[in-house]
Amino acid sequence: MSEKMSKEDMVKEAVEEAKAKAAENAQNEAQAEDASSDTADADTADGEKAETEEGGEAAGADEAESDGAADDVDENESKTEKKKLFGKKNKKDKKDEKIDELTDRLTRQMAEFDNFRKRTEKEKAQMYEIGAKDIIEKILPVVDNFERGLSSVTEEEKATPFAEGMEKIYKQFMTTLEGIGVKPIEAVGKEFDPDFHNAVMHVEDEELGENIIAEEFQKGYTYRDSVVRHSMVKVAN
Repeated sequence: MSEKMSKEDMVKEAVEEAKAKAAENAQNEAQAEDASSDTADADTADGEKAETEEGGEAAGADEAESDGAADDVDENESKTEKKKLFGKKNKKDKKDEKIDELTDRLTRQMAEFDNFRKRTEKEKAQMYEIGAKDIIEKILPVVDNFERGLSSVTEEEKATPFAEGMEKIYKQFMTTLEGIGVKPIEAVGKEFDPDFHNAVMHVEDEELGENIIAEEFQKGYTYRDSVVRHSMVKVAN
């Protein structure tokens, strides 16, 4: 019995020692954890402080980088605007190029047509004038004959119905010619002008000035300021 109790005591003692040792280990571990926690808190505080300082430096760097980036953006925008103003234009679309080509072609064709129209009208006017001058030249001898016939009528014959009728026909004829632009060239008493007069004779006449027309042999006429026939005249020297 004493031996059995002795074993029990030994077991109890061993258990008690184990419990004490376990409690001691637990306490040591708790102390170690507390020390580790304090160290970690200190490290965390130092880290946060360092991070704060680094954050301040980083913020300054970021601000500097931001300013630099803003300057780069402004510079790039300025370059872009310059390129827009002075750079080459963007390449046009093929449809726009075709439209511009057709518009330019139409403009040139319209200009050519307008020039053709003006040239044609001018040529028509010239052809009409040439044709009219040709007809007038053929009519003028008839006018000359009228004038010769009327000039040969005596004063007594002028009162006859025939002479009066011829006089009226002549006046109507001349009015019609004047209406289409045919006018006689003034000659007698005017200074000789080779553009309108054709001198076929010269005469010495002190009463007339030099180069003055003394007599007209055949009337000259103009059509629209263009000479159809020059006046045949005698000029004083």
